[in-house]
Amino acid sequence: MTADERKHRLEAYLHQVEFASLEDLAKHVGSSASTVRRDLTVLEAAGNLKRTHGGARIIAPKSDEFTFSARDTHQLEEKEAIGRACAELIRPNQSVIIDAGTTAFHVAKFLEDKSPQIVTNSLPVANLYSAAGRVELVLSGGVIYPRLGVLVGPLAVEAFSKLHADVAVMSAGGITLEGITNSHSLLIDIQLAMMRAAHRVIFCLDHTKFGRRSVSPLCDLAQVHAIVTDTNAPKALLDQFRAKGIEVVVAGANGG
Repeated sequence: MTADERKHRLEAYLHQVEFASLEDLAKHVGSSASTVRRDLTVLEAAGNLKRTHGGARIIAPKSDEFTFSARDTHQLEEKEAIGRACAELIRPNQSVIIDAGTTAFHVAKFLEDKSPQIVTNSLPVANLYSAAGRVELVLSGGVIYPRLGVLVGPLAVEAFSKLHADVAVMSAGGITLEGITNSHSLLIDIQLAMMRAAHRVIFCLDHTKFGRRSVSPLCDLAQVHAIVTDTNAPKALLDQFRAKGIEVVVAGANGG
C-alpha cells in the first residue's frame, strides 16, 4: 500500500466512524502507529481531519445521523416512558453510570428525586444536572465530541476503569439473541468500561432496536441484567430474553 492509498483509507474510515483511536487506525490500514501518526499530521494540515488526544476525528461528517439533537427526536414518547420505567428500578442514593445515548438521557430526567450519584460522559446529562443540588454529578474526562454530545477517547475510558457504581444505564443501536451492538465504534470501549464498573447493567432500548444488528458488537446477553423497552417491542423476542434470565420491563404495560 502506498502512502497516498493509506491516507485515503484513513480518511475514508474516519468518514465512516467519525472518530477513531490511533490504535484502531493503525490496525485498519495495517501500519505502525508512528506511520499513521505522520499520515494524520499531513491530513490535518490539509484540513481534512482534526487530531485529538489518542486519535483523530473527521472535521465535516457526512450527515447529522448521529447527532444527539437529531437522534433525540426519534421515538420520543417511547423514550420518555422507558426513562420513567427504568428510573423506578433505581433505589434512592444509588450510584448510577449513564451513557451517552438519547434513551439513557431520558432516564436521567427522572432520577433527581432519588438523590443519586451520577457518573457520565454525556454532555446533555451533565448540563441537565449542572445546577441540581440533590444530585452529585461526576463527569468523565476525554475529548469533547459536540455532534454526539459526548466525551470520548482514552481519558474517558480510563475514568470509568477507576470507579465502581451500583447501576449502569446503557443505550445501544441494536439487540438480537446473539447480543447487543452499537452504531458508533468510538463508544464501544467506553461502554465496556462502564459495564465493567457497574454491579448491575440495564439496557434501555426502544422497539426499533429489537432484531437489529448495528455496526459494532458491544456485548453478549450474559452481561445484561435487565432490559427496559416499550409496548411495541416484539413479545416473542422479549420472552426469549426472559428465558435467558434477563429481567424485562415493558414501559406502559400493565404492571410494567
